[in-house]
Amino acid sequence: MFRSKASSLSKLIPSMFGQSNLAYKFIHPVIASHGHCCHRSVIYKQRYRTLHLSAGRRTISTRTKVMSEGELPSVLILDIGGTHGVLEDLAELFKKHFHLITMKEFLGNKEEMRKKIQSVFVFECRPTIDRELLESLPNLKIIANSGVGVDHLDLKMISSFGVKVTNTPHAVADPTADIGMALMLASARRLVEDTKYFAVDWLGVEVTRATLGIIGMGSIGYKVAQRARAFNMRILYHNRNRRRKEEEEAVGAHYCAKMEDLLQQSDFVMLVVNLTPETHKLIGKKELGLMKPTATLINISRGAVIDQDALVEALQNKVIRAAALDVTYPEPLPRDHPLLNLNNVIITPHIGTATVQAIRMMAEEAIANMLAVLNDQPIPSEVFPK
Repeated sequence: MFRSKASSLSKLIPSMFGQSNLAYKFIHPVIASHGHCCHRSVIYKQRYRTLHLSAGRRTISTRTKVMSEGELPSVLILDIGGTHGVLEDLAELFKKHFHLITMKEFLGNKEEMRKKIQSVFVFECRPTIDRELLESLPNLKIIANSGVGVDHLDLKMISSFGVKVTNTPHAVADPTADIGMALMLASARRLVEDTKYFAVDWLGVEVTRATLGIIGMGSIGYKVAQRARAFNMRILYHNRNRRRKEEEEAVGAHYCAKMEDLLQQSDFVMLVVNLTPETHKLIGKKELGLMKPTATLINISRGAVIDQDALVEALQNKVIRAAALDVTYPEPLPRDHPLLNLNNVIITPHIGTATVQAIRMMAEEAIANMLAVLNDQPIPSEVFPK
């Protein structure tokens, strides 16, 4: 898990844009994955800086300015549009502040463009940031990642080039918490289970008044707890650091110092941790065996947090009732993966942040981060290697 210094996680980072009319991007759950596709276990720490909000409207601080009147700073992206490129509406947003250079354009004219590029915008884990790319960009100052997870970036290597890394934590908390609740409800009431007819014993279970165990009580986990309280759920949580008493009382959450205690008591277990060496295969055969046979496991963090072979075995043998996964390892799963053939599993293609609002807000946060770095101003959400 990463360390976080948050000046105010209750406020969204300011941006200069209102609501977007960006069309929703639908992706088939087996064919493709919306979320992060690369998984490198890293440990990192983070400092958030929340800029000023004006009258409820999200605006980039007026202190942040474009570098010069003449030429806009250049940003490298994979592409515009297509399967993996930056969405066209977002590209127009970037063009207000930057000159966009696609990887195809860069590779076709490296000598002319390599010195112009000062920023790279990483969208859906692309473009890949490796040593070869870093060595080819002598004036690179920042890699702005879209999304909060940076397990696909080698932070120590990037830092060795004197390049800063940022992410977009403020945009992701609400939509990711929403998808966690959606998965819990869909699994509990068997909304997407394949059946030819509804027998009298085709029954779901209730979420209301059930016990929810949250593993990872950061900003997303806490948002989940806020939502779960509306269902009168009993809320347990396990976290590296215990929340303040007033924060616990605000959502009615009870701290479990040992994860095992949470697993044994919970009707629903939701994973909301970062992927690090410590959380890799955090849930395995032993942990699944501690859960109630009537319990459901929900994962909105990273696929590799669960030992998937152990999960398949537990689901097949009714060790636990069901699983609901927004993330898998790899993404997407191979067509013949046994998880895809089980009726007691729901799998969505890493769509925790796949909303019109979240995608736009992530772009706005990335823009604010890049402008701050280029103008030597305080960086809203910089990520540091440990």
